[in-house]
Amino acid sequence: MKLLHIDSSALGANSVSRELTRRTAAEWLATHPGTVVEHLDLVANAPTHLDMDSLGFRLPPDAAGLTDVQKRENAISEKLVSQFLAADVVVIGAPMYNFSVPSQLKAWIDRIAQVGRTFKYTEKGPQGLAGGKTVIVASSRGGVYSSNPALAGLDHQESYLRTVFGFFGITDIRFVRAEGVAMGDAARTEALVAADVQIKTHTGTAANEGKAAIAA
Repeated sequence: MKLLHIDSSALGANSVSRELTRRTAAEWLATHPGTVVEHLDLVANAPTHLDMDSLGFRLPPDAAGLTDVQKRENAISEKLVSQFLAADVVVIGAPMYNFSVPSQLKAWIDRIAQVGRTFKYTEKGPQGLAGGKTVIVASSRGGVYSSNPALAGLDHQESYLRTVFGFFGITDIRFVRAEGVAMGDAARTEALVAADVQIKTHTGTAANEGKAAIAA
């Protein structure tokens, strides 16, 4: 089994989402021994945003006249989509930036959203090609959105990620959510405690602990 661990927060050691992805990957390893983990830091190694040079993966494979820059950008896109497709589990750190996701994460999604690789068009419409994976999103938010109807409409972070991975054919999408982390120390602590419970639920640790308690 392969787990792709992705971080996109620019806050380094101060990042809540990076702490959540670290804990999630560690808990997954604890319940799924032998899992091979690959880490992708989209801040340290951010793909460029799409432009005329990096759109080459949308051209026919035998397209002629590509520049060296375009060939290099194509190689980056191929590496990223191949890495994503090879993973059985993808753990993604996705902090909310201005009601959406970091631009680095969006740039990565733009690179892996490839016709014929992660989705295709049919006579009945688009069809995802990357099904069978588990995606666990570590979502960190300064405010509280999930339980506040007045703010729910501002969420273009989790709603976007659920939509795009669903478009790729992935139905097993789980969220580890830490909300209100900018609303004071007490709220931050409470959010991290709640997130730990979600991590154990989504990685199978909670179930294993329950079995151990029963056996004892």
